[in-house]
Amino acid sequence: MKDGIAAGLNALGFAKPPAETRVVVAMSGGVDSSVTAALLHEQGFDVIGITLQLYDHGVAVQAKGACCAGVDIHDARTVAARLGIPHYVLDYESRFHDQVMQDFADSYLRGETPIPCVRCNQTVKFTDLLKTARDLEADCLATGHYVQRVDGGNGPRLLRGADPAKDQSYFLFATTTEQLDYLRFPLGGFDKDETRNLARKFGLAVSEKPDSQDICFVPNGRYGDVVRRLRPGAVDAGDIVHIDGTVLGRHNGVIDYTIGQRRGLGIGGRAGADEAEGPLYVVAINAEANQVVVGPQKALACAEVHLGEVNWINGAPADDKAVLARLRNTAPAMP
Repeated sequence: MKDGIAAGLNALGFAKPPAETRVVVAMSGGVDSSVTAALLHEQGFDVIGITLQLYDHGVAVQAKGACCAGVDIHDARTVAARLGIPHYVLDYESRFHDQVMQDFADSYLRGETPIPCVRCNQTVKFTDLLKTARDLEADCLATGHYVQRVDGGNGPRLLRGADPAKDQSYFLFATTTEQLDYLRFPLGGFDKDETRNLARKFGLAVSEKPDSQDICFVPNGRYGDVVRRLRPGAVDAGDIVHIDGTVLGRHNGVIDYTIGQRRGLGIGGRAGADEAEGPLYVVAINAEANQVVVGPQKALACAEVHLGEVNWINGAPADDKAVLARLRNTAPAMP
């Protein structure tokens, strides 16, 4: 663990021996959370592993490349057994369905592109799981996220992970001060290669396991299928319209499109269009009119972005203080 800890405190920031410090580790079955548990166990902490079953187990078994799937539950159990720590699987399927999957469907029907991992952290992981950790009389809840937590005069601060390629602070933007006070992120100062080397050192069977890529309940990447299953009859066909008003084709539901999309539009160019216009992109989704609006790449440019659900973890900054924002996890921070 590379986070700076004040003198007299253990590696998790508590003024007592590790053996007297109980920590619940959220174990997804992946290499990151497994190494988190192994590190804390090696340092002598009283570690309890918890894995959440979030969706239908029958589907989960087949969900390769997703997190929290059936095989991942098995992997988490295997790691916990090797470490000799208690491990529990909690059924949060109903809660996940109501708070995350339903919100996912509603967002797509509004023409938005949701980030269900953020909603899951807000509701299930950092609310329900955190409460469970407290019920187990744990001093803190640790996860395998690549972010850093630093205590300050105004409370704990959430910082980007030391490895820019793996930084996950984007997905934790909604974390509250109260939640952050209870959370710990032992991998925040590491890069992925270091994590995998530690997994090999600890002899963990998941050391070479690939990172999860897909949304856990959309293992095949077909988001529209999930929305249609959750909202039968709510998806209607409509027009694909150029920004100049020309109808270029039809779509089978706005849920199948996202702003910036170029491939899979199923339309040609406009008759008589200037060749310099180039390929067409989705530039807007008008869910109310059931239209997908397309245009040239330059039409994607915008001068301002309206933000919602802004969360200042340590209070809003002064009015004259410049701040940065990221439009997606892999995008650079911009003023």
